[in-house]
Amino acid sequence: MLGRKKKTQNEVLEAEAAQTQSLTHEAQPKLPQKKGVPTPTRREREAARRRPLVHNDRKAARAAQRKAIAEQRAKMRHAMETGDDRHLPARDRGPQRRFVRDWVDARSGIGEWLLIGLVIFLFGSLLMTPETRALFAFSMWGLMALVIVECWWVARKVRLEVDKKFGAENREKGLRFYAVMRSMQMRRLRLPKPLVRRGEFPS
Repeated sequence: MLGRKKKTQNEVLEAEAAQTQSLTHEAQPKLPQKKGVPTPTRREREAARRRPLVHNDRKAARAAQRKAIAEQRAKMRHAMETGDDRHLPARDRGPQRRFVRDWVDARSGIGEWLLIGLVIFLFGSLLMTPETRALFAFSMWGLMALVIVECWWVARKVRLEVDKKFGAENREKGLRFYAVMRSMQMRRLRLPKPLVRRGEFPS
């Protein structure tokens, strides 16, 4: 328009650069200033924001990792002995799992003797006559059939007891299989360790 002086290209570029610098300065967070302390330079601010993602000393990092793993394993072993729910594996954690373990440990079953019977049969068969070996094998098949029936009964009984205490709608999955597998282990070899005596069923 008439009477208005047009800006040169250099003036336009200088104005845009000044505007960009002003916006960048406003976007930067303002650091709190202390009285009597000089303002930190840009290099000092960038160095303060840097944090190493990996430990500079790899040997020290590996040693720290091994120490942490050893401490975690020690806590887990102690939890297996005492039943501390905080450090137990996920498959053994929770009040319902604790209830199932106590119920299984309080009973006496034939499933926990199955492994001993199989070991005796394997070593004894080397010294038995064919007739005695056949009779013993027939007895082992009968023992296994009884164990299968017992496992079915344990799974059913555990489901009923858990539903009565915690409610059927709150029952966790896998509790029946968890109870069956524990009932087939020898009492002294069970992990976590039994915390109740035989006959002390949980209420």
